[in-house]
Amino acid sequence: MKKIIGLLSIVFFLFSCQESLLDTVPDDRISTEIFWQTEDDAILGANALYPTLDGNRLFSYDGITDLVHTNRLFEDNSIIEAGNADASFSRFLSEWDAAYTAIRRANDFFENIDRVETDNTTLISQLKGEVRTIRAYHYLKLVMLFGDVPLITTSINVDEGKVLTRDPAADIWDYISTELTTAAGELPASYSGNDKGRVSKGAALGLKARGMLYAGRYAEAAAAAKQVMDLGVYSLYNSYEDLFQYEGENCNEIILDRQFAKDVLSNNYYNTLGPWSLVPGSVGSVYVPTKKLVDMYEMNNGLSITDSESGFDPYNPYENRDPRLKQSIFVTGMELPNGKIYNTLPNDPNATDPVGGTLYTTTTGWNIKKYIADNDNSTPGNSGINLILLRYAEVLLTYAEAKIELNEIDNSVYNAINQVRGRVSVNMPEIATNLSQDVLREIVRKERAIELAFEGTRLFDIRRWNIAHEVMPETVYGMTYEENGSLVTIEITGYNRVFDSSRDYLWPIPQKERELNQNLEQNPKW
Repeated sequence: MKKIIGLLSIVFFLFSCQESLLDTVPDDRISTEIFWQTEDDAILGANALYPTLDGNRLFSYDGITDLVHTNRLFEDNSIIEAGNADASFSRFLSEWDAAYTAIRRANDFFENIDRVETDNTTLISQLKGEVRTIRAYHYLKLVMLFGDVPLITTSINVDEGKVLTRDPAADIWDYISTELTTAAGELPASYSGNDKGRVSKGAALGLKARGMLYAGRYAEAAAAAKQVMDLGVYSLYNSYEDLFQYEGENCNEIILDRQFAKDVLSNNYYNTLGPWSLVPGSVGSVYVPTKKLVDMYEMNNGLSITDSESGFDPYNPYENRDPRLKQSIFVTGMELPNGKIYNTLPNDPNATDPVGGTLYTTTTGWNIKKYIADNDNSTPGNSGINLILLRYAEVLLTYAEAKIELNEIDNSVYNAINQVRGRVSVNMPEIATNLSQDVLREIVRKERAIELAFEGTRLFDIRRWNIAHEVMPETVYGMTYEENGSLVTIEITGYNRVFDSSRDYLWPIPQKERELNQNLEQNPKW
């Protein structure tokens, strides 16, 4: 689907055209007078939704959780982490605007698509399913971030926008469920050739499973996840590490991704965020893993590092661990894509990225490895690796969690979890059987944290589990290392996280929106 990237800016004009005072066809944009006539117009109209899918933003969601720290004090996330943002903060408005821009494009699409004259009803149905799914994707994020939000399904003018009210979250979830069910019936199970990467039946059902899990509608979540599993289209990719490299693109684990092309229009790059400061032109370590995440990775015998019988050696903390640790995170001693050895030890003259060495170096001692490719080493801000938005492993864990919450625990639950743990390149021991609901709940939550690290799900998980106020400690800790014969754990000084349980489970309605429309009531304590 890389072809979607090229020349999309042309069609964007269509979705912002206003009525002209003169009855002429403009020559600087595509007019509705000449558009929405051919199948190619219909395809372009649907393609205009794909760039609205998340890119770099995926990293930023995890960057305001317990597992990832936003490394630089002037980043938006860092201000949110420290509890210093208010309703006028730009990050809140940018999320709101991005989602409703996409929704507006989708609404315009549906109001015009039936004007296209074609006998290819299968194509039109497919395109409707694609746009319907992406619109639901944005509503899913809106309701998780802001709670009650306006449900807009048709084009509105400025005056109509000034009287909108917030629809109940329950209504938004109903809409998401219905839309994705409809979309699944409109979409093919798979694509071939240049169409690979387009929204499929599995994407609609997989997003429904995610949405219903987030909404606490576990029976619907389990059923939708099972439908994806029964499609027979998806499977786990053998190499967890290569899944996030060029080698893993368009493999059978990918259900939905944001596709990119190296050296294509600059607004379609995504920046790998320069995981180490020694790369020329790097923007440095923006998001860095925390001790909380690194300590979650079990020993390769399946025991926690805190278990006295696990064999964990604090002087060699990265040895004999769950392979996903070194496949997800750069730790001291690993080889970097440029051939150097990663070394973050403070005060070490040979360190390649010493903790606190510069404004751009890691503060915890670790860096994200996912999506960092050898052949992007010289230009880390110009990468063509597709960013994964939904994959089969998440569907398996969604199915398992939903069944656990329903207390419908059977072999299918254990099998779903063990499939993820048993990936060829991971090969972690199977979990024990006959476990209680509470124990299994903690296992699947931990598995989500490890398997989906840096993929943008953690923020929504700790909110829906109602544990954000418990897991967001004031102090951020990093690596433990040996210094003068003693073990020292890095503590980020002068910076504390703040999470107000009476306020921070929802973001505020952006102040600019409320200035335009006083009917948009504010969330509590904002």
